[in-house]
Amino acid sequence: MVASTFTVAFEGVEARMVEVQCAVAPGLPSFHLVGLPDKAVSEARERVRAALSALSIALPSKRITINLAPADLPKEGSHFDLPIALALLAALDIVPSEAMEGVVALGELSLDGRLMAVVGALPAAMAAAEADRALVCPRACGAEAAWVAATEVIAAASLAEVVRHFTGQGQLSPAEPGQISPRDTSRDLRDVKGQERAKRALEIAAAGRHHMIMVGPPGSGKSMLAARLPGLLPDLAADEALETSMIHSLAGLLDEGGISRTRPFREPHHTASVAAIVGGGRGAKPGEISLAHNGVLFLDEFPEFPRTVLETLRQPIETGEVVVARANAHVRYPCRFLLVAAANPCRCGYLADAERACARAPHCGADYLGRISGPLMDRFDLRVEVPPVAFTDLDLPQAAEGSEAVARRVAKAHGRQHRRYAGQVRVRVNADAEGALLEEAAPLCSESRTLLTRAAERFGLSARGYHRILRVARTIADLDGADAIRPPHLAEALSFRLVSLRDEKA
Repeated sequence: MVASTFTVAFEGVEARMVEVQCAVAPGLPSFHLVGLPDKAVSEARERVRAALSALSIALPSKRITINLAPADLPKEGSHFDLPIALALLAALDIVPSEAMEGVVALGELSLDGRLMAVVGALPAAMAAAEADRALVCPRACGAEAAWVAATEVIAAASLAEVVRHFTGQGQLSPAEPGQISPRDTSRDLRDVKGQERAKRALEIAAAGRHHMIMVGPPGSGKSMLAARLPGLLPDLAADEALETSMIHSLAGLLDEGGISRTRPFREPHHTASVAAIVGGGRGAKPGEISLAHNGVLFLDEFPEFPRTVLETLRQPIETGEVVVARANAHVRYPCRFLLVAAANPCRCGYLADAERACARAPHCGADYLGRISGPLMDRFDLRVEVPPVAFTDLDLPQAAEGSEAVARRVAKAHGRQHRRYAGQVRVRVNADAEGALLEEAAPLCSESRTLLTRAAERFGLSARGYHRILRVARTIADLDGADAIRPPHLAEALSFRLVSLRDEKA
């Protein structure tokens, strides 16, 4: 007897369909699992055997072969337990084989038959919808998978419930999607005393997704400012929320199936490895830059990160995606993020304070920030010096303008950009525009063009720097509600770009 059902194997955010075939034939009693399974998949034999025993189902004294097709695709993860069990039950005529051919299943089995949560339910539901099949998954994954309304999601607490559902002994209700997580409004720009220039830079960064670096002594408020950036960004659009949630699903970060419309904010420690930041490790899992997709990646103590980690950021910043290359696979993850970096001016942090600076000042500052390579520094559109805040300023009243007011201006600027780039596949905000599209979006009057040309000649701007200034000026004009870039917009963009953070020209 031969029967089959379907599951998925993950390649990045893509869920590839896998047919789980089961053949029960005469021969010496055995249970073989073929099709390039990893250790976790191979161990499914014992979990399935114990779960069936808990249901008082004894395996026949025959040769049982499970094939995972296509056989040349690596299979990883414990989510193959449930589809293997269902294919076996269909081959034994315990559940209808016709019904099993119309479902995609995933879930880990405990020894007593309970279904345990697994990662990747959301991309699996997407794959099931594309194949016009229902999805069978653990109850803990149902709320997450149910966000894909195009497919029926059957969420069960145990293998016994799945068997009763398909044999007509007890129907399971379709799963309901989880709750949308509320926006965190506890962090407001009003909490930050002073630092008006840094606040302005945050607004511009949020409006056009421009990368930003802040340099200042310890305690000047760099981390505090960065933590308030998500409150300035507009909510994720429906397609962005689904795309971001698929990555978080693979990483097991969706809480009780809830999807957040708030843009992600990731802040890894400076001891993080290349695999943790870019992605990789066992199963080529997404890294921090992909988990920050459509959101903010904040790297505090930026020069303290290993040089190899910092240099791996250069290509993803430009392309918006990262390819994790392994011997047996190339996994692609999206990673369009807003990079915000913070650094002290030197190792001791008090370069500008003659009384507290170390004996190596000012050379220690050049050495410390010199850990950031020129090509990487060239990718920061906004460079801000964050001066220390006097303790007397802490008694001042809160600023009149908070995050809500700034977020409204940012939302209007985003609206202008969405209308401008409507129909473009890979361009959503000004930071994505390039080539002829950028020239069309950022027209310059003769006075503005003269100003930009002189700045490029005077400061030796690279072609990348030239175009990044144009993009920032376009964003400042959008915040101002202007159709054309005027000299004040360009001058402000130049003032953020041409800041000398380490005693050298930008």
